[in-house]
Amino acid sequence: MVKLFLGLLKGAVIGAGVGFGAFQLGNATGFSNGWLTYGVIGALVGVICGQAIWSLLRDPKKTNLTAVVKAVFGFGIGCGLYAIVAKAVNPSAVMVAGHDIFTWPVTLGGAIGAVYGAFVELDDSVGDPPPQKKLAKKATAADDE
Repeated sequence: MVKLFLGLLKGAVIGAGVGFGAFQLGNATGFSNGWLTYGVIGALVGVICGQAIWSLLRDPKKTNLTAVVKAVFGFGIGCGLYAIVAKAVNPSAVMVAGHDIFTWPVTLGGAIGAVYGAFVELDDSVGDPPPQKKLAKKATAADDE
């Protein structure tokens, strides 16, 4: 349950941050591309959530390909969720502070990041031993030395 909440939180923060950056870039230059924005959100969430790429780089027993696959898959998930919300469902406008929450990059990016972040965290935590067993393994390893 903690991993699920952590994934929701990390994904929402990453998605809202990138969405805010895209919103400000659109205001400053007029460039706005929803496909690229939400794809980048999915890719960043895939790299950072779950086992982050820096933890995979430090462990010689793990492969770095896992983070790359999560990022590529996340790009597709971000674009797919954007397509569902913006093109297929097209929800009615709910205005908050002058912005439609289903089309404003900050809120939609946060929602897409939260959904994929929760999925990645939950997927990476499946098969992990409970915390008590991890502590017992560390204690036995320290005793063996």
